[in-house]
Amino acid sequence: MRRTYQIVFSEYAGTEALPPDDRQLLAAAVNALEKSYAPYSGFRVGAAARLSNGAVVSGANFENVAYPMCLCAERSTVAAALSQYPEARITTLAVTAASTKHPVTSPAMPCGACRQVLFEVEQKYGQPLRLILQGQAGPIWVFERVSDLLPLAFGPEMLRFV
Repeated sequence: MRRTYQIVFSEYAGTEALPPDDRQLLAAAVNALEKSYAPYSGFRVGAAARLSNGAVVSGANFENVAYPMCLCAERSTVAAALSQYPEARITTLAVTAASTKHPVTSPAMPCGACRQVLFEVEQKYGQPLRLILQGQAGPIWVFERVSDLLPLAFGPEMLRFV
């Protein structure tokens, strides 16, 4: 048997095509770039989360000379949101990236570890988590659910013992 999976997303040419709430959230992610600490790669990432209570929480990546110890903007934003507002769910996460070494002309896709964490957040709330992804230039991609980025994900049901 052969199965096929599709990745579904919307593409926008620029921020002006986005709804006002999405433009505002993406602007908060761009502002978070200023908080990034990326002295080694020069690849700065900012993220902002909109919560069900209306709050917006942002975060940035933090590099370390021992690369496995780096903290991605997506995970720092999720941790900040869950710590500051444990009763609210994350409804949308905007992520953007910029580089001091080359232009980032495609959307800033979350790494595998971030995709797994975002998938877990989506599972925790039992509702889709929207993602808005942007680079310094080029298109903006909007995914209506994290699970579109992580087909065949390792989820909580894998750890249930009968």
